[in-house]
Amino acid sequence: MSFLKKTLASFGIGSARVDSILQQEYLVPGEKAKIKIEVYGGSTAQEVDNIELKMCCRYIAEEPAKNNDDRHDGRMRRVPRNYVLSEWKLPYAFTVEPGEQRDFDIDLDVPWNTPITLGDAKVWLETGLDISMAIDPTDKDILTIRPDSLMDGVLTELEEQGLRIRQVECEETKGFALPFVQEFEFVPTTGPYHGRWRELEIVAHRSEESLELWFEIDRHKSGIGGMLSSLLGTGKLKRSLTIPAHTPSQEAGKMVVEYLESTSN
Repeated sequence: MSFLKKTLASFGIGSARVDSILQQEYLVPGEKAKIKIEVYGGSTAQEVDNIELKMCCRYIAEEPAKNNDDRHDGRMRRVPRNYVLSEWKLPYAFTVEPGEQRDFDIDLDVPWNTPITLGDAKVWLETGLDISMAIDPTDKDILTIRPDSLMDGVLTELEEQGLRIRQVECEETKGFALPFVQEFEFVPTTGPYHGRWRELEIVAHRSEESLELWFEIDRHKSGIGGMLSSLLGTGKLKRSLTIPAHTPSQEAGKMVVEYLESTSN
């Protein structure tokens, strides 16, 4: 093999590449993602030290804003941060020969509270090959995350009541396994809440045992503006509901509507 080919491979030209192929159309929190990783050899044999697969998402955090003198000016600014939800690494190294294809079948956990991909919520896979003395090949794939049966029942029932999702964001908060919670903002466009509420905010937290929900209702023109997640753990929230995991999907939605009716008068 020529010195030129080895040199080009070390700079990522004509080197190995990697693809991740999701075997499902969409993913659901609490289940597993079935993924095939395909590694293709380049024009020269290369030692792959590791394959790393990550499921990532993005959430919004707040940090002190600084002026031109790099001093805190009393304001806060919203900044996006990435978070690794789940990851897998190959436990051994291998050599990929020129033109060779190596396949790896992976089961990757989709953790509870993986963001549902609505609104601004994004979840993706990052796959990388660790190759010494080379530009590491990577692959990035956007994922579709659908709600589990309990959350699906809640969202479906709220939609049937005339509440439309206006915004979905992952907001930083404390006191949970993940550094953020997903917040859903609804506006009533038809139905019994049109003219009664300006907006409804919901924060959901799922575990194996239950779905826990926090609610904030705004009847005024000012709007809540994403305050719900910041109030978690402060003792200021008056409305919360816990739905056991064994609850049928349609029943979960009805429980939420009945609870809101009983606490919003």
